[in-house]
Amino acid sequence: MVYRNPFVLLCSWTMRAVAAVAIAISATNAGRAQTVSPPVWTVPEVGALPDDDHGRLVRRGRDLITATYAHIGPQVPDSAKRFAGNNLACSNCHLEAGTRKFGLPVFGLVELFPQYSARLGAEITIEDRVNACMSRSMNGRALPSDSPEMRAFVAYIRFLSSGVPAGKVLSGLGAGSMPELDRAADPVRGKAIYANACLACHNTDGSGIRRSLPTTDLGYMVPPLWGPDSFNDGAGMARLITAANFVHFNMPHGTDYLNPQLTVEQAWDVAAYMISQPRPAKAGLDKDYPDLLAKPVDAPYGPYADGFDREQHRYGPFSPIRAEHAKRQSGAAPK
Repeated sequence: MVYRNPFVLLCSWTMRAVAAVAIAISATNAGRAQTVSPPVWTVPEVGALPDDDHGRLVRRGRDLITATYAHIGPQVPDSAKRFAGNNLACSNCHLEAGTRKFGLPVFGLVELFPQYSARLGAEITIEDRVNACMSRSMNGRALPSDSPEMRAFVAYIRFLSSGVPAGKVLSGLGAGSMPELDRAADPVRGKAIYANACLACHNTDGSGIRRSLPTTDLGYMVPPLWGPDSFNDGAGMARLITAANFVHFNMPHGTDYLNPQLTVEQAWDVAAYMISQPRPAKAGLDKDYPDLLAKPVDAPYGPYADGFDREQHRYGPFSPIRAEHAKRQSGAAPK
């Protein structure tokens, strides 16, 4: 007969029971983790692409984003390739080659197209959207849809959407959304803020800092904010809401959306100063937004269908305009 110590048996049983409970808890927690924490999407790495036709096309698209002026700018040797009308780069607005959250990123966009454009009153493709930037922000002309440059742009944008689940809208798109003022944004106040926070980089006349040698054009170290080599008055950055949010979440240099350096009021006012300055004029803006009640409240050009003047559309406040739009869309009598 084998004697078994009751104390040892009890300890052994207890340890097995504790282990079983621990395994059960671990399995339960793992199941919860899978339910609550799906895989986190991250921007794909262009440098990891193989050196094949697709990899080279995507890299070409990135180069067009980061050094637009060098490939399709107004001073490139081949005049047929002069699609951009200024020496900006797309990445002057689409920060970090279009990968920065709330820096007007281009990741996750491909599956959102085709989509309806209120500006055109029609459905547009991703190629149409690229060309809207070419004719407005770049103050140039449209790229042919089948051109090597357009194919490269779209390949890069598509690559940056790799792994995004169908129908998912990623966080960080656009320029952010901060509270609006209950007053008009003030360009006079904005001028003083510009002198303190922006002038050292963007220059006293908003002309930026060129990266050029006397005989070689290498674009801008810091882009111009107005003047003949800047975006035109039909660009999204010429609208106060876009400009103010972009400034708040990205400027001065080194700022990010987690740590804004300018207050909300400062961002609205300095953006008002920027958009009040002279810039190239785009022809045909009166044809934008066939449905005028779908026109953005901060569109700085008419015609308007709400009874508010250009000054209020340009600088706000915007809540009365939105209220009037809602009233007219519901069929109520105009103010």
